[in-house]
Amino acid sequence: MQIALPPEVEALVKRQLTSGKYQNAIEVILAGVKLLEQQEDIYQGRLQELQEEASIGLAASQRGEVVDGSTAMGQILSNLRARYGVSGEA
Repeated sequence: MQIALPPEVEALVKRQLTSGKYQNAIEVILAGVKLLEQQEDIYQGRLQELQEEASIGLAASQRGEVVDGSTAMGQILSNLRARYGVSGEA
C-alpha cells in the first residue's frame, strides 16, 4: 500500500527522523498507529466505566436512593468546608 501524506504530516515524519528517535518513516507511522490504538483502548475503557456508573445510578434512582441537585450541592459544600476548615461562602 502506498499513501500520500499531507505536507504537514510529512514534515512531522521528517522532524521525527531528524531527532534520531526513529530510523525510517515506517517506524514513525507505526508509532502513531500504536498511539491511536492505545487512545482507542482508553476511550473504550472509560466508556465502559461510564456506562457501569450510569447503570448504578439508574438502579439507585429506581430504589429512591437519590437526592435533588441543591441538596447534593449542599452536602458537597458542607464536606469541603469540614475538610478544609472553611466557613461561610467565598
